[in-house]
Amino acid sequence: MTERSNRQVTPEKKEIKKDLKKTFSVYATRYKWIFSYARRHLWSIIIYTLVGMTSAVTFLLTSLVSRDLVDIITGHRTGELVTKFLMMIGIQLVTVAVNNISMYINGILSLKVENEIKADIYDKIMITDWESLSDYHSGNLISRWAGDSAAVAGGLLNTIPNALIALLRFVLALLTVVKNDYTFAIFALLSVPLSFIVSRRNLERLRNSNLGLIEVSARMSSFTQESFSDIQNVKALDMIRLYSRKLRNLQKETMTQRIKYQRTVVLNSLILTLVSQLVTYSTYGWGVYRVWTGVITYGSMTMFLALSTSLSSTAQSLIGVVPAMIGVSNSAGRLMEVLELKREDYSHYEEVGEFLEKNREDGIAIRLDKTCFSYKRGNEVLEDVSFEALPRETVGIVGPSGEGKTTMLRLFLSIINPTGGCAIAKGMTTGEEIFLSASSRRLFAYVPQGNTLFAASIAENMRNVKEDATDDEIIEALKTACAWDFVSKLPDGINTVLKERGGGLSEGQCQRLSIARALIRKSPILLLDEATSALDINTQKAVLNNIMHDDYPRTCIVTTHRTEVMEACTAIYEISDKKLTRTNTFCAET
Repeated sequence: MTERSNRQVTPEKKEIKKDLKKTFSVYATRYKWIFSYARRHLWSIIIYTLVGMTSAVTFLLTSLVSRDLVDIITGHRTGELVTKFLMMIGIQLVTVAVNNISMYINGILSLKVENEIKADIYDKIMITDWESLSDYHSGNLISRWAGDSAAVAGGLLNTIPNALIALLRFVLALLTVVKNDYTFAIFALLSVPLSFIVSRRNLERLRNSNLGLIEVSARMSSFTQESFSDIQNVKALDMIRLYSRKLRNLQKETMTQRIKYQRTVVLNSLILTLVSQLVTYSTYGWGVYRVWTGVITYGSMTMFLALSTSLSSTAQSLIGVVPAMIGVSNSAGRLMEVLELKREDYSHYEEVGEFLEKNREDGIAIRLDKTCFSYKRGNEVLEDVSFEALPRETVGIVGPSGEGKTTMLRLFLSIINPTGGCAIAKGMTTGEEIFLSASSRRLFAYVPQGNTLFAASIAENMRNVKEDATDDEIIEALKTACAWDFVSKLPDGINTVLKERGGGLSEGQCQRLSIARALIRKSPILLLDEATSALDINTQKAVLNNIMHDDYPRTCIVTTHRTEVMEACTAIYEISDKKLTRTNTFCAET
């Protein structure tokens, strides 16, 4: 009865077994994802690995020729000396050539694969659901995209191939030693289980400290990205000293994590080095004894010492692959965490394009039908709202800040999706209706709140939304937005290069450029989110008048607090307490 109970698996052992199974499953999933990129460059990776394996063969040949040279010299067989010496030179030249070819292939392949991984991950992040992605700081995303992508590429092209090369070197050395004198192999092989046993506990610490270092580095990236991009606000709010202290605290935390990681790496390296030294000196002692007793020659002892040392070092290299693989796995996990978020729906992009072309002449209406929306944090913003805007109408959405005006524009653009009801676009020529999705953004031109100009020329900013726009089209859009009066006076006109976020221009000038950019797109639906808030009354009226009297059958929707904008609208919707009500207050005569 006692023996049976002793054989029973305890709850603790079950839990350990469960954790090991879970860990194995996680690593298997991550490496399956990593190898999905390897398939695209499989032959290049194979060629690189085979070239690297050639170095393992040349090392073995070098050991064998060295043995013969020593035996020739000690045996005074001068007739063979020149031949063996020339063989040694030839092998060394081949080794140098192989190493340089391998380095060249690795350099080209590394850049190619890293760029491909980064481009692929960039594309996937860009089509990830906005609300899910907003949980991540932009600096954190940059850290994952740049640092973790590079780590995954390095794992594919360095860690794994080098592990295969080390494995071949180990096998060749072991077979040679066993064939000539198996006793030396025993000493070398003892290092494998010994190194694994003494460093096993350290591997978990290595994994955790590596992950901690990655995370604190991501926070540092987020902090610096935010600091430099918002440097004007940091200055204006007198937060320089605060941010300086924050930087030093983050540096201190980074230093602590790096020291912790380095301590773990050094401890692991020390353990492996001590094991290696123990095996090397044991092998050396055994070799001296075998020579002393006449069992082997001096040359054989030299070869065995070199190969035994190689066996020990390559075995440790293979064990050392484990922490490297852990780091690659951690990076892959961080990327997969983002890539597994919900994606936007672009499956109807071509269909929407056809819908757009069929209805360009008469325009496109937009409608919300008993639509509800709640952010995933749980706060409900819209409840059972209905809305309609027709071509050649300018429809205003008004209401207190925070009530949902910008949320409605996000629904139109499918940046967010209704939690109830639906959002629909209707073609006035065909009568066809389509549900709004990420694919339908090509129907819209949008002027958001704030400054959204890029660090490029004015012409390039305009062509961001219409790549084939001519200079004349750009100038015409600038005139409609009342921006040509100041752009024409700039030293290089539309080719004037703007600073980041339009630095050097006033807020009103930046707004007019943003409006021009939206107009040049010639989309059937125009969304203006407080887009004239920085304009003086006369300029604002002129811009709105130009838009309203344009011959293009445009559906225009504006959010505003300004009475002058409301007076220019043909219809007004007031949003309050999650409800939307159509009102004729402030409406101009149609």
